[in-house]
Amino acid sequence: MNKLYPSATAALDGLVADGQILAVGGFGLCGIPEALIAALRDSGARQLTVISNNAGVDGFGLGQLLATRQIRKMISSYVGENKEFERQYLGGELELEFTPQGTLAEKLRAGGAGIPAFFTKTGVGTIVAEGKELREFDGETYVMERALKADVSLVKAWKADKSGNLVFRKTARNFNPMIAAAGKVCVVEVEDLVETGALDADQIHTPGIYVDRIVVNPTPEKRIEQRTVSK
Repeated sequence: MNKLYPSATAALDGLVADGQILAVGGFGLCGIPEALIAALRDSGARQLTVISNNAGVDGFGLGQLLATRQIRKMISSYVGENKEFERQYLGGELELEFTPQGTLAEKLRAGGAGIPAFFTKTGVGTIVAEGKELREFDGETYVMERALKADVSLVKAWKADKSGNLVFRKTARNFNPMIAAAGKVCVVEVEDLVETGALDADQIHTPGIYVDRIVVNPTPEKRIEQRTVSK
């Protein structure tokens, strides 16, 4: 099975549609699938629900889709660094499901593992727990959180083989492995593609069984959110 596509646009062709739920990897601007996000913007798909830790920055990353009003709802843990995200949310133009960061990661992991829900102490006694089932275990109160699944997952990896086995580089791994597993269809953007069998099996972070489509972007921009230099 050939998983390789010639461009990000081709990789999303026939895959994305209005009203879908998409999960997008990254933390800030670290480990985001830059080319796939741009292709998603150019697809014109609207009324999207996007699961991602945050929404990039103004004009870059998922911020591009906020600018074009393609996102109806964000399921995120952080709204900083993006003034348009903040403006749309405070103005009632964008629906937001705030989720504690660790809970968001576990909701995605559970979705990929086929676990429908789990209990956690995080959020008990706060607005996070409003409307959710509470249960007591060993004298402690826990809130039930439902797993997250996506119609399409967009993932960024450092290296892949042609079977879709993935290797992430340092902190760019972040949410990407959980997001890869949580999607019905997973599209991955990689910097380096090698032949099947070239990767050390013990170094593979995400097995190719989770990956449906691959696009190579050897020179991503990799912007830095807050560049700080010494005097």
